[in-house]
Amino acid sequence: MLQSQTAILERNTTFSGDFATEPFETGWTREARWFFQILSTEGEPQVDLTTQVSPDGLTWVDLDDPRQASGELTTWPVREYGHWLRIRGTMTGGSVKVRIYLALKS
Repeated sequence: MLQSQTAILERNTTFSGDFATEPFETGWTREARWFFQILSTEGEPQVDLTTQVSPDGLTWVDLDDPRQASGELTTWPVREYGHWLRIRGTMTGGSVKVRIYLALKS
């Protein structure tokens, strides 16, 4: 039987500088998709997002090139990843209040 799960890693969280989400264990899955929702902004923030992978949830490496958050909702698929995923974000020019989801399927 196939399984799915949606994890909310950040809820109504405000970032004003570099950040990383809590790690999430994904070894049982075949598909993953990030959703980065901007709820509000101050200033003119530019947010760059990078998916990171880890073999143990402690040591991290970038999986893909950074992508810029645009509009209210930014989403992208993740393929060929290891057992742990997280987002590393860099921000300049203000702050954002966000929700970050990770949707998973086996």
